[in-house]
Amino acid sequence: MKLIIDDTSHELTVETPGTKETMPLYSGRAFELISELHLKVGWNQKYSYSFTWLGRPIIQLPEDVLRIQEVIFRIQPDVIIETGVAHGGSLVFYASLCRLLGRGRVIGIDIEIRVDRRGEIVRHPMSDRIELIEGNSVAAEIVETVKHRVAPGERTLVILDSNHSYKHVCLELQAYSGLVSVGSYIIATDGVMRDLADTPCGRPEWQHDNPARAAIEFAARNPHFVLERPELLFNESMVHSTLTYWPDAYLRRVR
Repeated sequence: MKLIIDDTSHELTVETPGTKETMPLYSGRAFELISELHLKVGWNQKYSYSFTWLGRPIIQLPEDVLRIQEVIFRIQPDVIIETGVAHGGSLVFYASLCRLLGRGRVIGIDIEIRVDRRGEIVRHPMSDRIELIEGNSVAAEIVETVKHRVAPGERTLVILDSNHSYKHVCLELQAYSGLVSVGSYIIATDGVMRDLADTPCGRPEWQHDNPARAAIEFAARNPHFVLERPELLFNESMVHSTLTYWPDAYLRRVR
């Protein structure tokens, strides 16, 4: 696909083999096409590696951060479980929301938590709401440890952000979906990988080896969950699509 932006005539032209379409530059469809390109180029340039939350690198697209905040406000979870720790920015973000809401805590799991990063997280003002567990998120002993940290009746939200391979996410969905409360979510992040296979830093196998595929297939075979984008709490814009690195990510437990 070729995009031609004409800022003089205020038009956007899309060319594909055998087709050509021209539309107003300032239209909803043009916004969607430009946004898709923005996401791909921005990801390749590591745009999400330029943000922090309360001093810790968060490595998330800002739009995804705001959208998950809306979900957390609506769900009001007692426990947020996140696989994948990295620099701890997401854990600190979720913990700060728990602090603001006056309820909730965060459990972070990673196969390796570097000593310096663990120290930064432990010394952070939000550390009283964060528990770190080191180990493979799908190892039986780690899964059991996490399960024992969740008390009966606690409202639980799960975010999968560790190894983004199809196989690993399938295993995480199987391991942690049972902890998700009815009405809450298990979220398989970074499904955008399927759209990045042709980028310079992407890999061809990502077309099929990605978290979105795992989430779609999980929903298809599990009647307790539906794959759906959370309803926007506020929208007076003309935009109906969202900018996200997490397409086909949100699995809501319905029973």
